[in-house]
Amino acid sequence: MAGTDQTRAGTAPSSIRLPGIVLGVGLGGFVDGILLHQLLQWHHMLTSTDSDRIGVKYYPANTVSGLRMNTVWDGVFHAVCWVAVILGLGLLYSRVTHHRRRVWTSRVLWGWILAGWGLFNLVEGLLDHQILGIHHVHGGPHRIWWDLAFLFLGVLLMAGGYLLQRTGRPFDPDAPGPSEAAARTGRPA
Repeated sequence: MAGTDQTRAGTAPSSIRLPGIVLGVGLGGFVDGILLHQLLQWHHMLTSTDSDRIGVKYYPANTVSGLRMNTVWDGVFHAVCWVAVILGLGLLYSRVTHHRRRVWTSRVLWGWILAGWGLFNLVEGLLDHQILGIHHVHGGPHRIWWDLAFLFLGVLLMAGGYLLQRTGRPFDPDAPGPSEAAARTGRPA
């Protein structure tokens, strides 16, 4: 029996790793799409296809037809982000079956969410900005610096998330909460 408890305790830190990373990827995508695509309007999914590396037709965002096509692809991007968030939540709730409210205060979960957001920045920044060249963070003569800053932010988020999750106690959904532990010991929570 002790081996089972030890095995479960040994797997507890990673049990919410995948859900946290997948949630972070989806939420990071939403931050990118809402902030950079919609509010600041610095770019859309296809705004640099006049100089891309794969030959996609150019859809300038300053024309009605170009903005329509960019909006469609922004919508596809947001749909993928939405699926990632739903998948992350599904994974999280399939692994955390007790004390689900407590998981949201876990440094481990929030660390992995930040790491997932950083992973999103790195993959999206390398794939869309550098390899495919279909859009850049911010156009103009200094676009490489904006792209590099986006990648650097991804590295910071991954490192910060990793460090944050290491400072948290492993989340064990079967462990009693503070009020339950206080009731067992007779001390206030």
